[in-house]
Amino acid sequence: MGKIVVKKDKPSSGEQEKKKLKHTKKQKKKKFWKNNPNVTTQQAEIKKISALLPPKKPEEFSSNWKALQALLTSEKSSTITESTPAKPFKKEEKLTKLGRQKADPLIKETASSVSTVKEGPTDDRKPKRATENAGIINKGSEKRRKLQAKGDEKPSKLHKKKAAETSTPETPKLDLWFDDVDPEDIEAALGPEAGHIARKMQGLPEKKSDAVDMILVKDRAFEGLTRTVAMDCEMVGVGTDGEESIVARVSLVNQFGKCIYDKYVKPTEHVTDYRTEVSGIRPGNIKNGEDFKVVQKEVSEILKGRILVGHAVHNDLKILFLDHPKKATRDTQKYKPFRKEVKSGRPSLKLLCEKILNVKVQTGEHSSVQDAQAAMRLYTMEKKNWESGIKAKYNKTKVEPQKNGTVFP
Repeated sequence: MGKIVVKKDKPSSGEQEKKKLKHTKKQKKKKFWKNNPNVTTQQAEIKKISALLPPKKPEEFSSNWKALQALLTSEKSSTITESTPAKPFKKEEKLTKLGRQKADPLIKETASSVSTVKEGPTDDRKPKRATENAGIINKGSEKRRKLQAKGDEKPSKLHKKKAAETSTPETPKLDLWFDDVDPEDIEAALGPEAGHIARKMQGLPEKKSDAVDMILVKDRAFEGLTRTVAMDCEMVGVGTDGEESIVARVSLVNQFGKCIYDKYVKPTEHVTDYRTEVSGIRPGNIKNGEDFKVVQKEVSEILKGRILVGHAVHNDLKILFLDHPKKATRDTQKYKPFRKEVKSGRPSLKLLCEKILNVKVQTGEHSSVQDAQAAMRLYTMEKKNWESGIKAKYNKTKVEPQKNGTVFP
């Protein structure tokens, strides 16, 4: 039989090129590793480095444990050197909490027996070694207890502080109810705290500070009639347009600013404009007010033989149908030194108080009592100069006001 010859196909040109590229790459790699041997060592070192594992042994947990172990080993060495040379004691079992509790009575018994036994053969040393090691363990446990006790002291102190803070009693809140009661009446009856609570519950603004009263009123002064008095009136509008005025309130204060007279006047005509924004008068104030003639008579009796102070006081006298001598009248609106100081021909009481007394009045609804107090304070500031000017004007040593005030029908 004839042999069959299989002809192998020659590799194509593309395959040959691929083989050549592979060969050249291998050669390049060999040259690179020969020229850079450090790279290989670095990679090997990186592979050798192992990841840090979590601590398993008690020595790895804390530096305090290591310090304690060092202390225990030093104590061991000192006790062993004192005794006869023997093989070092090896812990075969780890004492647990229960083991320690069981070991304590054994330690006491062995300690008592060891105190009587002297050094002897190796057979007699076994209980001594046990007691020595047990004593070391006992000392370590005592130190741990002390450390725990010290650690427990701090939170106990903090706990005490917190308990002291929580135990401080809170101020009791007053549970009061006020229905349609004037806070000023409550304050007069129960005190300023009750008045404050009443205003808060009724949604009313707080009472203004007493700074104005401290300037306008003399503290702990005489509260009766004095030779000099100040007067002011509040008015309401009558007529079709409310342009005409009638008196609604009359207030008088003495020389020290103390109120000596304050009454609401019952209207003689139908009120068309209460002017509440300025006068502060409301229908309820004058509904049950005093009769006009009674108020007129009472005021005229107070003014007899006295100096009358006021701001534009001629309007107040006119509304009451009263007259008063000019020699005994002191009008703060007409006083020339005041006009020059504020640079106004007819200065308002508000302007005079702001510029001369450095006090703000008439910021909202007017008060006839406060206006009279302000006029009196302006007068007392300039009393000496004012009175000396009047004396020079009338060429008299004393001011002699008319004793009888005239009343118009």
